[in-house]
Amino acid sequence: MNCDKKDLLLYAVTDRAWLRGETLYGQVEKALKGGATFMQLREKNLDEEHFLQEAVEIKELCKKYHVPFVINDNVDIAVKMDADGVHVGQSDMEAGDVRAKLGPDKIVGVSAQTVEQAVLAEKRGADYLGVGAVFSTGTKLDADDVSYETLKAICEAVSIPVVAIGGITKDNLMELKGSGIDGIAVVSAIFAQENIEEATKELRSRTEEMLK
Repeated sequence: MNCDKKDLLLYAVTDRAWLRGETLYGQVEKALKGGATFMQLREKNLDEEHFLQEAVEIKELCKKYHVPFVINDNVDIAVKMDADGVHVGQSDMEAGDVRAKLGPDKIVGVSAQTVEQAVLAEKRGADYLGVGAVFSTGTKLDADDVSYETLKAICEAVSIPVVAIGGITKDNLMELKGSGIDGIAVVSAIFAQENIEEATKELRSRTEEMLK
């Protein structure tokens, strides 16, 4: 399964911090209904058995909407339940090792903060890059903040698609216009919202506008 640029337009990353009595499955379905084009399941604290069960259910859901489904960090789970792919950070595993474990047909996404990291990830077989944080997500500027200039330079340095991530909201995403990105990845801009489907719909139309 190859990673198509248009699949990366609105990349949703799950977070169970805002379930508010709902299930993650239910929230993911709302995001898919609203037009999310890519889904990453991120679980930091779930035990393997529940993670696996949840991953299998959400994968089926994504399939129904024809949206690629990747697992964050956990290559073993991705292999076990046959996800469409996996997204890894710089410290998790070399893209080449991930590719070897997953096989040639799966999607491998890699986080990058610098042009060097981006070029290396592409060389090692990454299908797309997640670059950020493009906006400060906390109060202090973190070391992993990526300036507009760096984001643009990364987009120019690689031929694989690039998704911007980190602190992106419907109100600031226009600031990314002209950077060369293929889409945005968001967590709270979808999953922390009162009406997930509506929030996703609005984000999608604004992102399409920004990419014009």
